[in-house]
Amino acid sequence: MDGATREKYLQAGRLAGRGREFGRTLVVPGARLLDVATEVEAFVRKEGGAPAFPCCISVNDDAAHDTPGVADARVFRVGDLVKLDVGVQIDGYIGDTATTVEVGGGTRFATLIEASARALDTALSLVKDGLEVREIGAAVEATIKGYGFVPIANLTGHSVDRYHQHAGLSIPNVPTRGSGTLKEGMAVAIEPFATDGAGKVRDAAGGRIFHFVSPRPQRDPLARQALDLIRERHAQLPFAERWIAEAVPEAKVSYAMRILERSGAVRQYPVLHEARDGMVAQTEHTVLVEKMGCTITTRA
Repeated sequence: MDGATREKYLQAGRLAGRGREFGRTLVVPGARLLDVATEVEAFVRKEGGAPAFPCCISVNDDAAHDTPGVADARVFRVGDLVKLDVGVQIDGYIGDTATTVEVGGGTRFATLIEASARALDTALSLVKDGLEVREIGAAVEATIKGYGFVPIANLTGHSVDRYHQHAGLSIPNVPTRGSGTLKEGMAVAIEPFATDGAGKVRDAAGGRIFHFVSPRPQRDPLARQALDLIRERHAQLPFAERWIAEAVPEAKVSYAMRILERSGAVRQYPVLHEARDGMVAQTEHTVLVEKMGCTITTRA
């Protein structure tokens, strides 16, 4: 990795970390999920970056991939367990980071949150050139089980590359699912998920996050307008349904996206829900792998 590329990763990571911490301050009782997501994304843009994916806000037994819809009325309630996942890209180079907040400042889920955070710390202490990723999975699993919880086996961290959030290498949370080796110069996101449930997730209804697939012809004028915007601005990285309100009237956004999805022009990510409705905590940092350690890019 050359110096210019490294600096772009560091810039994206620092801004992602600041966006994460800014978002934490907004997760309070009565706040709308939609307002938090849009404010975090606006902060990222104001500070010179762009979202690498929509601000994800997954609550309680939803583990990942939820972002508010265009007219989403959901609000945070005292005691909600909120995963706030923030991604930033600068010239395509990505910082990906997440934290978990118990709304209202309670301590009911403090140990679950700590289990995920300590698992990440343990994993980061191991990262270096040549490390087999199954060793990260073993450390994450042992740490989380030490707190009396279980890791989510079918969720993983991942390598990142320019304009590519999931670049091929998976970083497991259990040793049995890991294959591959860290190499110096890699950028990887490590994200332990801890739960008091079954330890796996299933697909639920879509979280209003999409990615572009193909420029399929569209007869419907609203679908054409939406697809034109997607091809111009969101062809490389995931995007939020609500962002399409820049091209389509707000009340028609969901309609236009349904047409695009049915035609195969876009694909929606499902919300990932804990299989036994267990509560889920997540903590995540992006790192640059070095010969004898790593640099964490997403510290605030």
